[in-house]
Amino acid sequence: MSEEINENEHEEEMMPQGESHQEETITKVTGMYKEWFLDYASYVILERAVPGINDGFKPVQRRIMHSMKDLDDGRYNKVANIVGHTMQYHPHGDASIADAMVQMGQKELLIDMQGNWGNILTGDRAAASRYIEARLSKFALDVVFNPKTTEWQASYDGRKKEPVNLPVKFPLLLAQGAEGIAVGLSTKILPHNFNELIDASVKYLKGRSFKILPDFLTGGIADFTNYNDGKRGGKVRVRAKISQLDKKTLVVSEIPYGTTTSSLIDSIIKANEKGKIKIKKIEDNTAAEVEILIHLPAGISPDKTIDALYAFTNCESSISPLCCIIEENKPRFIGVTEMLKSSTDYTVELLKRELEIQLHELEEQWHFASLERIFIENRIYRDIEEEETWEGVIAAIDKGLQPHIKHLKRPVTEEDIVRLTEIRIKKISKFDIDKAKQFIEGLEDKIAEVKNHLAKLIDYAVDYFKNLKSKYGKGKERKTEIRIFDDIVATKVVMRNTKLYVNRTEGFVGTSLRKDEYVADCADIDDIIVFRKDGKMMVTKVASKTFVGKDIIHIAVFKKKDKRTVYNMMYRDGKSSGASYMKRFNVTGVTRDKEYDLTPGNKGSVVHYFSANPNGEAEVVTILLRAVGTIKKLKWDIDFADLAVKGRGVRGNTITKYAIRKVEFKSAGVSTLKPRKIWFDDAVQRLNVDGRGELLGEFRAEDKILIARQSGKIKAVTPDLAMHFEDDMIVLEKWRPKKPISAIYFDGDKERYYVKRFLIESTDKEEMFISEHPKSQLEIIATDHRPIAEVIFSKRSLDNTEVNFEDFIAIKGIKALGNQLTTDKIKQVNLLESLPYEEPEEPTIEDVEVIEEEVIESKEAPVKKKPEVKKEDKDSPENESTSDDGQTTLF
Repeated sequence: MSEEINENEHEEEMMPQGESHQEETITKVTGMYKEWFLDYASYVILERAVPGINDGFKPVQRRIMHSMKDLDDGRYNKVANIVGHTMQYHPHGDASIADAMVQMGQKELLIDMQGNWGNILTGDRAAASRYIEARLSKFALDVVFNPKTTEWQASYDGRKKEPVNLPVKFPLLLAQGAEGIAVGLSTKILPHNFNELIDASVKYLKGRSFKILPDFLTGGIADFTNYNDGKRGGKVRVRAKISQLDKKTLVVSEIPYGTTTSSLIDSIIKANEKGKIKIKKIEDNTAAEVEILIHLPAGISPDKTIDALYAFTNCESSISPLCCIIEENKPRFIGVTEMLKSSTDYTVELLKRELEIQLHELEEQWHFASLERIFIENRIYRDIEEEETWEGVIAAIDKGLQPHIKHLKRPVTEEDIVRLTEIRIKKISKFDIDKAKQFIEGLEDKIAEVKNHLAKLIDYAVDYFKNLKSKYGKGKERKTEIRIFDDIVATKVVMRNTKLYVNRTEGFVGTSLRKDEYVADCADIDDIIVFRKDGKMMVTKVASKTFVGKDIIHIAVFKKKDKRTVYNMMYRDGKSSGASYMKRFNVTGVTRDKEYDLTPGNKGSVVHYFSANPNGEAEVVTILLRAVGTIKKLKWDIDFADLAVKGRGVRGNTITKYAIRKVEFKSAGVSTLKPRKIWFDDAVQRLNVDGRGELLGEFRAEDKILIARQSGKIKAVTPDLAMHFEDDMIVLEKWRPKKPISAIYFDGDKERYYVKRFLIESTDKEEMFISEHPKSQLEIIATDHRPIAEVIFSKRSLDNTEVNFEDFIAIKGIKALGNQLTTDKIKQVNLLESLPYEEPEEPTIEDVEVIEEEVIESKEAPVKKKPEVKKEDKDSPENESTSDDGQTTLF
């Protein structure tokens, strides 16, 4: 030992300084991990996160159902007991099993629950598993289990047998939905409606096309336009159902899938704190049904707040479905249509196997019943009395049966003979030939019936699905309303809680310049548009302080795609010797923070006059020239209405080639834009200008729409594309102030029927036109000039009566009671064809089309189109000349 030490010491002495005598050992571990990650990923995908296509269960769900069937005796079991029993099959902790079981129970399909199982509306958790109980639902017992058609495998420890797949005869995966995150992939299958799935399966079996859309237990409204059959890349937009209780209160009665009332309220509070919306108070009265009351401050629009709730809170969310399933031990991405077809085919296959098993059992039963009858009728049992060995007994019975078994459907086996020897003497002594014959005939009828079902398997499957619907479909009607959503522009509905200021001289704009000029209220997501004295324009985002250039002549909150706002502009092109031009244009869309030149781009250009008109108004201005040289006329008027609205890049019409001293506003003008056509789209319950739905008419700035409700409320308001409409709306049309409104209603206070005709005197205000008694009820409303109504009484002895409103009552105020129609009870009121009436023609405004913008590439580039030549009028100077470029020059 000492020698070895000495040698080592000697070696250390011989080594160079800084080097260790111990060699570094490198162990390569790549081989250890080469297969492990793939094995782990496969295990998570196949055994934990992704459901199987055949029965629609994840492994933990399948094992829970199998355990509940093991324990099933018709009574409730403690969930803790079921969880413990499931652990014989599932190699994971009790918490994961209990959570999976609660989620299954909350889907209200397979498990009957007792106790506090939580609340999917509020997000409240279930009680501990020792406090709650469960049992299989009747639906689950009917549809999920059949040990005869189940394929079995050993459990993880080899002590038990568990199903490979449960024989589910229903598209359960689509009914319940599924969500899971595996390694490298995930799945999100949305739940669908029970009855609609059955209807789709029936259509598929009959060879007809079908379409299925998700349905959520939480209700709400959903737009499935981009559902994409549930495949990757699809999207579902879901919204809460929000209605207006009164002018200051909104009610959320249903919530979107994937949210709870708690998360919804939290998102509303956060949006309020950020200033996106403005609310006064919020109350949560949710119990069995959702009821969230949102109280609004005075002066806040309920319609705009509803849109803002959808834009800035969890009242609207989008879901991206991704249908991934396990098929033949491999993950596969398919659509819900293929999933339903596969499930329906699997159901048909299971029904076929059940019928085949049933047929085999019936034939075996018939076979032995026939043998038993032969054995007893022919007293073959006496042949074995003298036999001393078992082989002799079997041979004797076999010999005795031979003359009588020609009609049997299969040969007699030794097992059959052994069963005959087990018949008790008591049964032989009490054997009734007639009863045995009837029993065999009954079996033959059943066999014929099963064979008929097998021959008409598709019809049998259709009847099976229809029976499921009639037995379990009640109460499972669609909860989620299908609707096409309109896109909400956030900038149009955001609460403008910030003030915008401008320093025109220095060229700064922003929300922090409190000592400078106030412009307007704005939001932090708004854009602002700025015009400068040098003819430059820019659009930029609202910020605390931004430099946009000196000499600002106009600043406003920018509305994208706004074709109604028209800018009127006069400018000088270049230095003082340049000609002056005028043009009208709108700005529908630009690149943010890019500077645009509204002049041809010559240095020294300056704007003489500028105005922004929200509805295309065209004012009259006065031109004042400098008194230079021999100019005869130094002053005249120009009407912007003579110009067409063109793109911002056009040069415009020439005003004069002489220097303008000043341009003065003379008088306001009317809108030169054509009346706007407005449609009502019933599918989304919204107004639009895109030609969707029913045309309400052409609307000028002063025009209103008439809205009447079944509750007896009516109003004439300015049409707004963001308006919401109540479910009880019965009249929606363009309002004509001089056209009377006729109505028949029941007065709850006087308990009599009245007829009235009235005009709306005050606009933009909702009023009651029937009495406010709780029992008052509107029978009919007519908006024609000369309507006729038929009144049908409840008493058969009373003849029907026709009411000519024009003759019956004169036009009175909206609050007038009206004339009494009858004291008898009315069964029905029908509007008949109105009497003829010729409406006076409305004055028309000449249509002015918006011409597409012509962008000037550079100051040297020629103008693409010749500007419009200004018409002559009495104010034009006498000595006009035309310039070389074809533009009309004034003076």
